[in-house]
Amino acid sequence: MTGIRLAAPAPGWAIEADVVVVGSGVAGLTTALRCTAAGLRTVVVTKARLDDGSTRWAQGGIAAALGEGDTPQQHLDDTLVAGAGLCDEEAVRLLVTEGPDAVRRLIDTGALFDTDPESGAIQLTREGGHHRRRIAHAGGDATGAEISRALVGAVRERAVDTIENALVLDLLTDADGRTAGVTLHVMGEGQHDGVGAVNAPAVVLATGGMGQVFAATTNPAVSTGDGVALALRAGAEVSDLEFVQFHPTVLFLGADSEGQQPLVSEAVRGEGAHLVDADGVRFMLGQHELAELAPRDIVAKGITRRMQEQGTTHMYLDGRHFGAEMWEQRFPTILAACRSHGIDPVTEPVPVAPAAHYASGGIRTDLHGRTTVPGLYACGEVACTGVHGANRLASNSLLEGLVFAERIAEDITTAAPRVPGTPAAPAAVQPLIAPEARHDIQRTMSQGAGVLRSARSLNDAADELEAVQLNAVHDRDSHGKSAEPGVDSWETTNLLCVSRVLVAAALEREETRGCHWREDRPDRDDTHWRRHLVARLTPDRRLVVRRTATAAFPPVRPAPVEPAPTAPHTLPKEQHQ
Repeated sequence: MTGIRLAAPAPGWAIEADVVVVGSGVAGLTTALRCTAAGLRTVVVTKARLDDGSTRWAQGGIAAALGEGDTPQQHLDDTLVAGAGLCDEEAVRLLVTEGPDAVRRLIDTGALFDTDPESGAIQLTREGGHHRRRIAHAGGDATGAEISRALVGAVRERAVDTIENALVLDLLTDADGRTAGVTLHVMGEGQHDGVGAVNAPAVVLATGGMGQVFAATTNPAVSTGDGVALALRAGAEVSDLEFVQFHPTVLFLGADSEGQQPLVSEAVRGEGAHLVDADGVRFMLGQHELAELAPRDIVAKGITRRMQEQGTTHMYLDGRHFGAEMWEQRFPTILAACRSHGIDPVTEPVPVAPAAHYASGGIRTDLHGRTTVPGLYACGEVACTGVHGANRLASNSLLEGLVFAERIAEDITTAAPRVPGTPAAPAAVQPLIAPEARHDIQRTMSQGAGVLRSARSLNDAADELEAVQLNAVHDRDSHGKSAEPGVDSWETTNLLCVSRVLVAAALEREETRGCHWREDRPDRDDTHWRRHLVARLTPDRRLVVRRTATAAFPPVRPAPVEPAPTAPHTLPKEQHQ
């Protein structure tokens, strides 16, 4: 453990639990429901409202071998190809074999998927990287919203304790380094207010993504990397953070558009829409056997190359041949979003460009969601289970959250009961970053660590991010000034922490693989780089990045108290948080 905590007031209130789940998407709520059913005192902490988790934004669907002729082996094969040599095959096999029954249990919980009006069978569509129709969807293009509705309803029906509008701050650990709960700040809503604590021997991080480190993303405003930053401060290892998936088809609203951008689901291409340039040329033909349905990293690169060749800021997605009825019935959410911005997909091609979408890396876990900190679990996008490798296969994310949530709940419920230890006092306080730096961090990341990267762009980004950190330390040490503790400064501090680790890893990986595209290292290098990059913070806030010896993940063991990695692949210069 590092003993590093955010600068924050001491907790003014505390509650006790057996397990605290941070996040209210598919991963968090599934874990909470399973733990509650096993009789554990479970508390769900969520940053916004209970039904505002990241899951509700998922359009396309959930992938599982449910269709006639499809098999888990075929699903595994497609996942491994998309992952570009870095998937953990055992993790993928668990995902695809346990996935179909997990989806059926989700249906039993109340989720209503689209079905064939005659046979009653679940309707399945196809998305990029899949050779078969295996994507179950709901409400046409509102799958995440339906899954969220069902899970939230079940949580409320079972009266699971919830704390809404609460930003998790730090992990509490005892003198032996075991999890003892979390600190959090409730934003003036409900029974609790201000900074408090939930004391529990098991903590499950299901906080979603970190897309807000970039200027333009499909992620909601709450996706500021809080879970990854918390885990790093707690001494947990993170892995493969350089692999950020940029969704190929995000509605283009202008070169200066920032924040959450409307997604145009891959399912639109799965149903037959074509990617074209301004002249109507289908430029993905010949680039991959699946053309527009190639894995996302390949399509994003194809769009970006065409934009560079033609000196334009976007391409087009042409689904005019669908007709009005199909748009209205199959993609009502996307149709409404486009029309709200003055674009009618029924009569004109939709302008699209890649934007930050999903973190394939995250907090390193084993097959039961356990991290390198005893008692701390991670699930969903915040975790790195090994399922996604260097690039996530479309619609595997909801399935991963579902399957691994069940595995985490089983591990927690079968473990020997434990009373949380007394939280140890923090050994170091993390200087807070002023909220005004948020835009600079996002601009730096988009320019230096976006779809296209190079040693030059990444070094520039690293220098700019370091300057933000050094300015905060200088103001504190020389002038006694520091950003005031509060949601905006805590979020900005988390953004900077995650951004610096991402850039450091991207600079280290001197190749192009999956969704990590280095212009100056355009080839995939399996000899040297079919490896994982594992990062952690030391107690003196030094970032250490090491390369694994093989493509296999090393076993998850508690991180050493002192910085003594074996044969570390460290940074060219020390990176201080």
